[in-house]
Amino acid sequence: MGKLDKKEISLYIHIPFCIRKCNYCDFLSFSDCPMEAQKAYMDKLMQEIEGYSGIAEEYQAVSVFLGGGTPSCLPEGWIEQLFHKLYSVWTVKQGAEITIECNPGTLTYRKLAEYRTCGINRLSLGLQSGNAEELKRLGRIHNYEQFVANYLLAREAGFQNINVDIMLGLPGQSQSTYGKTLARVLELKPEHISAYSLSIEAGTPFAEDKTIMEQLPSEQAERNMYHYTRRLLNSLGYEQYEISNFARKGYACLHNLGYWTGREYLGFGLGASSDWQGYRFENTRDMQEYLTERKETIPEALWRNRIPVTERNRMEEFMFLGLRLTDGVSDTEFIRRFHRSLEEVYGAVIRSYVDMGFLVWKNGNLRLEDRGIDVSNQILADFLLEPEEKTDGILM
Repeated sequence: MGKLDKKEISLYIHIPFCIRKCNYCDFLSFSDCPMEAQKAYMDKLMQEIEGYSGIAEEYQAVSVFLGGGTPSCLPEGWIEQLFHKLYSVWTVKQGAEITIECNPGTLTYRKLAEYRTCGINRLSLGLQSGNAEELKRLGRIHNYEQFVANYLLAREAGFQNINVDIMLGLPGQSQSTYGKTLARVLELKPEHISAYSLSIEAGTPFAEDKTIMEQLPSEQAERNMYHYTRRLLNSLGYEQYEISNFARKGYACLHNLGYWTGREYLGFGLGASSDWQGYRFENTRDMQEYLTERKETIPEALWRNRIPVTERNRMEEFMFLGLRLTDGVSDTEFIRRFHRSLEEVYGAVIRSYVDMGFLVWKNGNLRLEDRGIDVSNQILADFLLEPEEKTDGILM
């Protein structure tokens, strides 16, 4: 099969290790994991990747994303070994976007040089805040000075596509402290900025700390931070292409765009999710089970909760993922995929929110108005279809 005939896919690789777990984090990750256990995990991860030999020949990866956890906490040489295995099994398109998540305080010049050798061309640095007290409250391992040192080291190593993650709505955060964080980041001129609102997740230290909950900014204060971010970044040439993501022209995250526009993806590693060949599934979340030696075929033995993705599921995701994008959703593309129009399936919901000024039609696309973004979660939830709903006589 020639390269032009291969189907496009995105690949995600989960590295579940951290130096210390943050107080707000509910991701599948572990701190203080013995080096022998980490090595055993990496060996199993490469075995899982190899398990797709044969079927992988039908695809070419247009993006690869190493997330966690903290992939950059792995020792030197391990990422290179991982990519040697990946390239031996999967075709990765020339010029594909290849990202690794990094935490400040875990990078060295030798690691960065290794990443470049592996073909990694995009870094995502988790700053979260430029304020010392806020970083301490979050449980981050770094200070702002370490972030800057690692950022400059990445530039020195040749990285020309860097994302910086920051958070708003943090305990004790004010418009002033948030504004200073944003100003500090902008001084460095990264290609991409992700500005996420803090979400308090059950089971995290934040969720169990009443003091923390009392220190959260008001909903209006958080909203003000968000609109300030949009105004400032747009004025400085950053295009907002998704609710929480801003990029200089040509630097939107292709991997995330793949998720939001319905590209197939495969996840490798503990708990990694996949949407592949008409099915959605995730790998086991049990480390002991993941590491177990077995006679069954890998990776199928790792899959859990494998269910078919229905047309109804695809329509819902087209809407509540697509509406997160500032371009919104295309009626033409909806018709191409589902052979019916947005009006046929969602007419009543759309008309209601257009009348209220939360949604607008523009050049054949339906998108959120600015005031709709403020209540986007409620709006997006209304695009879930009831199982018994019918369209053109077809049960969805």
